[in-house]
Amino acid sequence: MSSPPRFEGRADHLAALRSAALQAVDPAAAVGRALAPGDLTGAERIFVVGAGKAGVAMARAAAEICGPRLTAGVISVPQAPAQTIDRLTFIQGGHPLPTAGTLAAGRALAGLLASARLTSRDLVLALISGGGSALLEWPRAGLSLEDLQATTSALLKCGAAIHEINVVRQQLSEIKGGGVLRLAHPARVLGLILSDVVGNPLALIASGPTVPSLAASAEALAILDKYHLAAQLPTAVWQCLSSPSSRPPGPSSPVVNRLIASNRLAGEAATARACELGFEAVWVADDWQGEASAVGGRFAELLIRSANNEAGRPLALVAGGETTVTVHGQGKGGRNQELALAAALALAGRPNCVIATLATDGVDGPTEAAGAVVTGLTLERARALGLDPHVFLGNNDAFHFFAALGDLVVTGPTGTNVNDLMFGLKY
Repeated sequence: MSSPPRFEGRADHLAALRSAALQAVDPAAAVGRALAPGDLTGAERIFVVGAGKAGVAMARAAAEICGPRLTAGVISVPQAPAQTIDRLTFIQGGHPLPTAGTLAAGRALAGLLASARLTSRDLVLALISGGGSALLEWPRAGLSLEDLQATTSALLKCGAAIHEINVVRQQLSEIKGGGVLRLAHPARVLGLILSDVVGNPLALIASGPTVPSLAASAEALAILDKYHLAAQLPTAVWQCLSSPSSRPPGPSSPVVNRLIASNRLAGEAATARACELGFEAVWVADDWQGEASAVGGRFAELLIRSANNEAGRPLALVAGGETTVTVHGQGKGGRNQELALAAALALAGRPNCVIATLATDGVDGPTEAAGAVVTGLTLERARALGLDPHVFLGNNDAFHFFAALGDLVVTGPTGTNVNDLMFGLKY
């Protein structure tokens, strides 16, 4: 083995871990691995539908595999590709809040499946990835775009977990919670799903357009009550949740749903790369959840404890999950940046320790950053510039804190999305 990794090379080490993680969950490669020739057997026509941040790459790979049997498709994505794909229509939806494009995508998808006169000899290939909940919608009768935006905004700010948010979204939608199966009947449906939800519950990824929901409106109402949102939500939302579903009765299509990439896959790839770099590397878990500031402190403490047990050997910890932020301040940031700022407080004065955070989609909250990097010297450097980390943390303003230090992680949109990752290095 070459000489042990040194602290001075931390930027290169972190870049290598990020690269390994993202390569492991490349959407096109994941579709290529998951979509077998036998899946297309007997399909006279193939229709591609879907939504999510990985939608462009997934659709491109699917189109190549499907070949001339690909008849048409509608996919909602954050940004339509510069290069078109024959027979596929990309619609730009909104994220994290739905937009007019979101509703246009839902109408276009429903219209395509209704006009296709589907039969049991057809295949509907559904490409689902993170962000799909906000990007694709066909709301229940009586709900407007403004109603959905207000509800989503309130849920995002109150600290609700993603599974709670998506339960509410399902109850307000005709397309979530298995709606695609009703629209596609009697065609066969194959769902290829790239997970951005902790634990990979298929019913909650993009709010489960190809997975029948088992939740009831009472569960959604309980979530809203838990976070005291009664005064913040439009009347139409409460009326909708208090009335029977307007979903048309009728049969659903047979479906096979297949998980094709996840946070664990990305994390294990980063852990393997850390081993190659000379670290004693440990994949911790992919279930880290909770308030971002609390999780940042916990991860820093784990790194410190683990380093103390490793007799001075270089150590790498990799963990994944998805935290939440209860917004109290008026600042700018995202959960990964807030987590890193809290970790910096716990690492203060610890030499040769580094923690980096990464939103695997490259977008952390309403910022251009994907995360941030902190060391045991971050607070010392900040105070030299007159920055009080506690003030920035209290104002949910981690972005401006790290921008001043030059410690933001900026990748640009990655075209994939499998939750967040944390890297802890001790040299």
